[in-house]
Amino acid sequence: MTPKAKRLLITLVAGALLAGAAGLASVALRDNIVFFVTPSQMTETHYAAKRLRVGGLVAKDSVTIEGTITQFTITDETASLAVRYDGALPDLFREGQGIVAEGAVTNKILIADTVLAKHDENYLPREVKESLEEQGVWQGDKNK
Repeated sequence: MTPKAKRLLITLVAGALLAGAAGLASVALRDNIVFFVTPSQMTETHYAAKRLRVGGLVAKDSVTIEGTITQFTITDETASLAVRYDGALPDLFREGQGIVAEGAVTNKILIADTVLAKHDENYLPREVKESLEEQGVWQGDKNK
């Protein structure tokens, strides 16, 4: 085998190994990807059976608590999504508060396994803030 053929063979084998490693990494990460959406985006795209994070405001008069099970509605003032959560809620959770709920949608209800409440009036995830600004709801930065 000539030196040129050996280099070509080594390059091809290394490329195949690198492509295989990249393929395995992408398959392993595919199950861990969590998409962030707003309630308005939920109506635009079908997210059933996918794990996702939904951000928005807790709708007024939508919170019902029975034992450890809490049901409430997340809204971005354009669309709403019902949420069911079984567990202890964050201390900052309340109506009108910005939150992010993570889980999977079943029968148009987000079955959340994680609920995060924002820590003060100065922070919202970028995507939620942009969505609320587009609809004219967010006015947090105008006082600065």
